[in-house]
Amino acid sequence: MPLVAYSLGAYLAGLLAGFQGSAAVILAAGIAAGMVGALRGRPVAATFSALAFSGALVAHAVARDDVVCAKDASRRPALTVLLDHDIDDGGFGRGEILPCGGPVSISADEGRAVAGSVVVARGEIVSTTRGLLVQHAELRPVSRPSLLARWRNAAGAGIDRTFGSDAPLVRALLIADRHDLAPELRDQFAAAGLAHVLAIAGLHVGIIALAIEIALQLMGVPRRRAAIITIAAVILYVAVIGAPVPAVRSAAMLTVLLTTRIAQRPTSRWAIVTVGACQPLVDPRAVLDAGYQLSVVGVASMISAGIVSRRIGVHQLHWLAKSILLTLIGTTIATIGSAPIVAWVFGRVSLVAPLSNLAATPLLEFAQPMIFAGMIVAPIHPLASIFADAAHPILAGLMLVASKAASIPGASIPVAPTALATGITAVMSGGVIVACASREWRMPLAIAATAVAALIWLPLAPATSGKVELHMMDVGQGDAIGLRTPHGHWVLIDAGPAWRAGDAGRSTVMPYLGRRGGSLDLFVLSHPHTDHVGGAPSVLHAMHPATYIDAGFPGSAEMYRASLELSRREGIRWRRARPDDVITIDGVRLRILAPDSAWTSRLKDPNLASVVLLAEFGDVRMLFMGDAERPEEDWLLEHERAELRADVLKVGHHGSKTSSSEPFLDAVSPRLALVSVGAGNTYHLPTPDVLRRIAAHGAQVLRTDLVGPIVARTDGHRIFVETAGDQWELPMRSPPSPRP
Repeated sequence: MPLVAYSLGAYLAGLLAGFQGSAAVILAAGIAAGMVGALRGRPVAATFSALAFSGALVAHAVARDDVVCAKDASRRPALTVLLDHDIDDGGFGRGEILPCGGPVSISADEGRAVAGSVVVARGEIVSTTRGLLVQHAELRPVSRPSLLARWRNAAGAGIDRTFGSDAPLVRALLIADRHDLAPELRDQFAAAGLAHVLAIAGLHVGIIALAIEIALQLMGVPRRRAAIITIAAVILYVAVIGAPVPAVRSAAMLTVLLTTRIAQRPTSRWAIVTVGACQPLVDPRAVLDAGYQLSVVGVASMISAGIVSRRIGVHQLHWLAKSILLTLIGTTIATIGSAPIVAWVFGRVSLVAPLSNLAATPLLEFAQPMIFAGMIVAPIHPLASIFADAAHPILAGLMLVASKAASIPGASIPVAPTALATGITAVMSGGVIVACASREWRMPLAIAATAVAALIWLPLAPATSGKVELHMMDVGQGDAIGLRTPHGHWVLIDAGPAWRAGDAGRSTVMPYLGRRGGSLDLFVLSHPHTDHVGGAPSVLHAMHPATYIDAGFPGSAEMYRASLELSRREGIRWRRARPDDVITIDGVRLRILAPDSAWTSRLKDPNLASVVLLAEFGDVRMLFMGDAERPEEDWLLEHERAELRADVLKVGHHGSKTSSSEPFLDAVSPRLALVSVGAGNTYHLPTPDVLRRIAAHGAQVLRTDLVGPIVARTDGHRIFVETAGDQWELPMRSPPSPRP
């Protein structure tokens, strides 16, 4: 590995440490860079340490500029924002503050705009860990998206028209848009070790470039001219998809590689990787992009795998054995190399990645050119449909590989990574990559082994927090809410949906709770519909709570009957929910408000018999409505009005117009309203009228289809909200609502 690659690595390590903001982390990065440089002598060690500290200083300066930008912007009555994503009424989006470029999130009550637009956002401006948040925002567009943004929006619209149900996966593979991917699919790819497939990387761009070059040569275009056209086509492709960070890196590498071939001046593969990884020299924030990290580590791992394969003589084997072994070695090293990133982002480390990649890579190599062609000819729908139809069985096969690999027992290990554990894992991964790529492999391998030993002894379970946490998990069209007590015990309210090949309990709920640690003490089922009870059998069997509470309303869902049978067989105590029942766990008071047995005896709809639960901790109250509709809300207003006031409301029935009436919202008067709903659901939930009604009562609305999982933490007095990589304190009411 050339010095230039090591030098850039030292600088990038310093950048990452600087953005962490910890002096200890920065010092550790400088020392680690110096230790790597010591293999080449003292001057190199000093240079690498200096580069790491320089990167930390640059990151500190960028972070300071963001703070200054946020402070200045927070004094304004409204912000001018360049949007990163589409945003609608009741939506949540991100962007950057103009002109200083600081990050901002927007929770919109009114107005809509497309990605790339410049809008004026007027609302309550609060500080967050990421930058600023505009709550209850009213949006007023002031300029159209740029040409590149319009191209990307048009490409996305063409994909939607052409690929139908495959469109969310095609968007991820072609334009780096993973927003509409079902959570169970994202989880399956992560568990199978295929998370990198869903991020634009060198493999995706390289496959497209190779297909273009081969097609040109088959048409008789000379090789030199075909390479030039391929470079131009790849650059245009990256521009059309909005120039995401990993795609720009991949295009830069490919351009350098093809240019050296045209000039007949071959150069080091490490030098090419270094050129492609230079984006943080221009935009330091790029180093924080998970797609950039996975892409760079993936390419470095594959180069190291090629070196170690030649070292052990794999290239001398028969072509079939050689291909299989090269793929296995490459994916194994890539899995080790990307372990800290995948663990930090997805909360898991896959053990089946080498085998799943062996099956998935050929499918991706076939699918990528077809879906690319389908996107290009999308305006000619009959022709585009041919490519879409041809790609469909291959994409289905890719999803099947992910599903089957993820379902293997022990396919992945759920983890709860701390910053320290992630740093140690990064040292381990870096040591393995360097050991494979370098002739002096003993020292980096010893460093990697030391890091592994530290990880074995490092306690990964989080300490007692002293706070109560509400976790609304993203399970698509359904509900699964975890309530975590100050001592790490869990109460689970619903367990998400089930589908033909699995359920949200296994794919989402269990990994989510597992990587955060703690036992499941209580399971509460709001009502026996599949989108709430579908994952219950898996959760009950694996996590074995002491108690299972539900309304006892007869339901026809197969999973409901299975959950009751399983709880009987495994000795889980079942209790029928009764109004005024109170359960206290670690100082958290759980009171059941509904349903009443006399009320449920004349019902036919399980929604109207939803268990309504009030959780209290200190001065903070959280109300969970299940799928309760207007009749049950009216019953609560008549019998439990004094108990309805709550700071946090889990909105009933996914924001349907049959719930959240004006009188009910008047009684609850929430500060934060949470909606669990699937992206692009066929029910068209939540209803815009309901969102406007809730916002008019002064509540901030957050939806899982727009922001993913949502966490609300409280010490009993203050509430902190965390979602979409951001965190902020929920403002108090002025004047505060009276307590009953």
